[in-house]
Amino acid sequence: MNITTKALCATALTIASACSSTTKQADSTADFDYTVDRFADIEVLRYKVPDFEQLTLQQKKLVYYLTEAALWGRDILWDQNGKYNLPVRRLIEAVYTSYDGDKDSSDYKALTNYLKQIWFGNGIHHHYSMDKFKPEFSREFLLAEIEKLPADKRPADTDMLMEVIFNPEVMPKRVNQADNQDLIVTSANNLYEGVTQAEVEAFYNALKDTTDLTPISYGLNRRVVKKDGKVQEEIYRIGGVYSPAIEKIVENLTKAAEYAESPEQKAVIDRLIDFYTTGDLKTFDEYSILWAEDTASQVDFINGFIESYGDPLGMTGSWESIVNFKNVPASHRTEVISSNAQWFEDHSPVNPAFRKEKVKGVSAKVITAAILAGDSYPATPIGINLPNANWIRAAHGSKSVTLENITEAYDQASHGNGFNEEFVIDEPTRELMDKYLFITDNLHTDLHECLGHGSGKILPGVDPDALKEHGSTLEETRADLFALYYLADPKLLELGLLDNPDAYKAEYYKYILNGLMTQLMRIEPGKDIEEAHMRNRQLIAAWAFEHGAKDKVIELVDIDGKTFVRINDYKALRNLFGELLAEIQRIKSEGDYAAGRALVEKYAVKVDQKLHKEVLDRYAHLDIAPYKGFVNPVYTPVMKDGEIVDITVSYTESYPEQMLRYSNNYSALK
Repeated sequence: MNITTKALCATALTIASACSSTTKQADSTADFDYTVDRFADIEVLRYKVPDFEQLTLQQKKLVYYLTEAALWGRDILWDQNGKYNLPVRRLIEAVYTSYDGDKDSSDYKALTNYLKQIWFGNGIHHHYSMDKFKPEFSREFLLAEIEKLPADKRPADTDMLMEVIFNPEVMPKRVNQADNQDLIVTSANNLYEGVTQAEVEAFYNALKDTTDLTPISYGLNRRVVKKDGKVQEEIYRIGGVYSPAIEKIVENLTKAAEYAESPEQKAVIDRLIDFYTTGDLKTFDEYSILWAEDTASQVDFINGFIESYGDPLGMTGSWESIVNFKNVPASHRTEVISSNAQWFEDHSPVNPAFRKEKVKGVSAKVITAAILAGDSYPATPIGINLPNANWIRAAHGSKSVTLENITEAYDQASHGNGFNEEFVIDEPTRELMDKYLFITDNLHTDLHECLGHGSGKILPGVDPDALKEHGSTLEETRADLFALYYLADPKLLELGLLDNPDAYKAEYYKYILNGLMTQLMRIEPGKDIEEAHMRNRQLIAAWAFEHGAKDKVIELVDIDGKTFVRINDYKALRNLFGELLAEIQRIKSEGDYAAGRALVEKYAVKVDQKLHKEVLDRYAHLDIAPYKGFVNPVYTPVMKDGEIVDITVSYTESYPEQMLRYSNNYSALK
């Protein structure tokens, strides 16, 4: 993740990672039921938390209270995503839990499906496409069920909620990224009120000091509104916006601090509490520095307003949290990469003027996720790179992690789904992917997070937000290209991270296949690509396809009436990745908005409609859900004489049970 560049790195494994590896160690997972639920275009999975039992009691208590702090932020995200999300959720949950009619009726089944969708999207819009969900139950059915509810469960403004739920023209898009439109006015999130895009940009431009070498993350924990004709900020803090929920978060962070592993970790938690109390963004920077420099703690967490995908201008952070602990054996891989960060930076194919002369404090590890929350739940990243501010990263370093128990769950759930046979061109390529895709996918994530986001530098005086609405896409492009370029480098063999010089081809093939074809199954017919990661992947694949066309580096070939990707020259493809990386880094370093916009609009947005239809038809026969997410494990304190003597973890809670429990037990906002 990198807020400066507005990037949520790998929200989930891409659809092509359905090409699963069969060579992973495992069989502790053989009897674990990963799949929990399936509805609409979603598959809900479980993930294991291996070695939780091996933590000390102090560490378990720390994890427990950090998870409680994480769960109390849920309603903040729902409200950020849309001002009517919480009333809609409460209404549909009330009807669902009180319904005493025919549960085989089409209306009830449709209501259940709609509820599961809004739970997954943390609101009435799809988590990926940002389009509003279309209920398949009737307005009359819902109104009739509302009449049966107790008075205290009925909405205060039924007419408005009916319009929000049923009228497709009301709040149709949570985040709009269409070119040449007012992205604030046309987005349905709850981050702005009564203001236009031009007003917001002018407001923040007036606040920024381009000579400040340590700028705060403007807008990160703020809502921008117009009152009495004046544009102003409302701050997320105790005593401000979301105060009841933030107070609960702080209450549990305070308890967690009692079980910190070191004075340094306690200082991190205490400074985060200070930030929640004051809302001051300088305090957030101080917290971020302390967090980045605490590399010794085994238990770690993120908690706060971090990712900015919910903001079309990429400034306000959506609330999220992940609690984790170090996977010591698997971390060898990332530690090797991070210890060689300067070598990778020095050998980057970008202009030396845009490289870091000295890479500072890149720490990396593989982690076991213990809880996912807010904008990281139910869909979650598989890699994280923080802090976000470029100046903090340059002066104090950064931390990068790969969530391997999450990638494990994706991988295990994808076995035998028929994807390889349908979309991968031939048996030798399938065999290569079976053997090497899991490790190269993880290495791609490691390189993307550990080094890609931390590579390069912005030239003095360049506004970190200069790329505006295209910043997220271009940053993800930059980090992906960095990872792709180095995945084929002999250095990885020298470091012992790969054992076959052709292993990288598994990831290259998957990436191009996904970018040109298979990710299109997530797009509705006739629509453009809007989500930043999808734009990033198509940009890279389409640019490489076009620029390698003369030498037929990549081809789309017809075999028995089906389109397949053929890569004829993998070394030439690597060179193309290097060329594009050099240009993207230049755009980033110089803040060249016009060039960045031109790349995105030319390569990343438009869809080949004929190919799109073919992909959808071929996927329909496989019955693979385009999107996956997770239910969390349940942590339960074991009490003796009023003291916690252990924390147990269980994996039996269903998707509806978990969502209803969270709504009942962790709702501080009214």
